Amino acid sequence: MALDATFYAFVGLILFLALIVYLKVPGMVAGALDARADKISNELAEAKRLREEAQGLVAEYQRKRKDAEAEAASIVAAAQREAEMLSAEAKQKTEEYVARRTALSEQKIKQAESDAINAVRAAAVDLAISAAEKILVAKADAGAQEALFRKALGDVKSRLN
Repeated sequence: MALDATFYAFVGLILFLALIVYLKVPGMVAGALDARADKISNELAEAKRLREEAQGLVAEYQRKRKDAEAEAASIVAAAQREAEMLSAEAKQKTEEYVARRTALSEQKIKQAESDAINAVRAAAVDLAISAAEKILVAKADAGAQEALFRKALGDVKSRLN
């Protein structure tokens, strides 16, 4: 066997491997890999726990959202009922106002008719008195006028007493 460079390379490799085993490098590598595996396992467990917690929070927020939507729907329904009630009340008040104004207008019209009838009657009475006066003046002489005056004066005195 010849001691060439391959032999020395082989001896160097054996010494290197012996040194690695002596320094317990494979144990350190295995320990580092085990520590890394434990760390990854812990991180996965933490991630799983966080995921479950996040899913719980999502479920809780969805429930709260549904509750808020239901509450909003009830508020909208209550507002609609109140708006309908206010609308009906306003309609009723408007109808009452129109009825009162109509009655007042009819009353004013009746009063105006009554005033017009009274004015026509008063004008007719004045016209009749004026016509009777003209007829009496034309047909009666001074003595008859004085007798009528005395008779009318006596009628007034008897009515006043």
